[in-house]
Amino acid sequence: MPHIAIIGAGITGVTSAYALNALGYDVTVVDRNRYAAMETSFANGGQLSASNAEVWNSTSTLIKALGWMWRRNAPLLVNPAPGWHKYSWLAEFIGQIRNHRVNTMETTRLAISAREHLYAMARAENIDFDLERRGILHIYHDARSFAAAQRGHELMLAAGLERHAVTSSEIRDIEPSLDGHYHAGFYTPSDASGDIHKFTRGLSQACERRGVRFLMNTVVDRAQRQGAGHCLHLVDDTGRDAGVLEADAVVVCAGVGSRRVAAMFGDRINVYPVKGYSITVQLDDADADVSAPRVSLLDEAAKIVTSRLGTRFRVAGTAEFNGENRDIRADRIQPLVDWTRRTFTRMSTDRVVPWAGLRPMLPSMMPRVGKGRQDGVFYNTGHGHLGWTLSAATAQCLAGIVGQAVPVPR
Repeated sequence: MPHIAIIGAGITGVTSAYALNALGYDVTVVDRNRYAAMETSFANGGQLSASNAEVWNSTSTLIKALGWMWRRNAPLLVNPAPGWHKYSWLAEFIGQIRNHRVNTMETTRLAISAREHLYAMARAENIDFDLERRGILHIYHDARSFAAAQRGHELMLAAGLERHAVTSSEIRDIEPSLDGHYHAGFYTPSDASGDIHKFTRGLSQACERRGVRFLMNTVVDRAQRQGAGHCLHLVDDTGRDAGVLEADAVVVCAGVGSRRVAAMFGDRINVYPVKGYSITVQLDDADADVSAPRVSLLDEAAKIVTSRLGTRFRVAGTAEFNGENRDIRADRIQPLVDWTRRTFTRMSTDRVVPWAGLRPMLPSMMPRVGKGRQDGVFYNTGHGHLGWTLSAATAQCLAGIVGQAVPVPR
């Protein structure tokens, strides 16, 4: 069988491995961490959210970003220090504003199709990942912000998403634990939430049972063509030589590392690392369990999302353009804690675990799924804040492309 090497063991790498193994390929996954799902797939917001598919490329986003520039606790923060990659990426981002409509609709369709693929994987492999299929509720504090959201709402409806406006009283009916006043909202009953880390780890174990090999604590140092295939030269986590991996084809799913890896194959994948933060509130007693919401939420003003993960409550948000900086900053975590205390006044926050991760974003806000310049090189990367939402569908797209280019003998 053709041997496929996958670089990256996050959600996109592991779903790709699963899809390619199902077609009969011999698959090896390479990752620099000790376990799967240890970077961006570790503690994100948890939303499986077609309702959050509107791409960020818009004039209104730019205006908000300029207003937030000097606020350390702003939902979107850009480090103004000079940097060619950052500012060239932002220039391309602005150039994609003209594609806002088409990219939003395509992302919505992809997100809708991803659901059943993901649920099918979980059923087939009996993966428990704290799935909550109670929908996602977007909440707005004033009439102006609610009216501004209508454009994106109409695009998602046109793409086939079931989503409807709800009044302030209906918000209370959908999620009674919310405190405070809300003008109105949008509710998407078909959306869901779940623990990306638990799912990815469970799926990686299923892949191993099916014969997929995982080379962990291993980095691809360089690559070269060998005949019709490729040789990946490996090093371990200390930088020592770890041998050569020969493959008929290579799939790059390396998250924020995809730009470096793509350059080895002569491709430009302009991924920028956009940092996001989360806190996980431990619901240790019956009172905390009752006071935490079950419905997944998105507060438009704060740009904060929440998910109920069994006996944990995940709160995530912010976008920080600051290079490959993984520092967990107290001044970026505190707004998440403060928001949680304001929004759920009866819920204890005495045990909170902070986290930060780097979203691999392309200027178009669309994932790159397809062939590279060289024969036998493929990409499934650049999913940004929607990797959890889209990966089950992009893995199927990738498998179809690889299947045509490097067919399995029948």
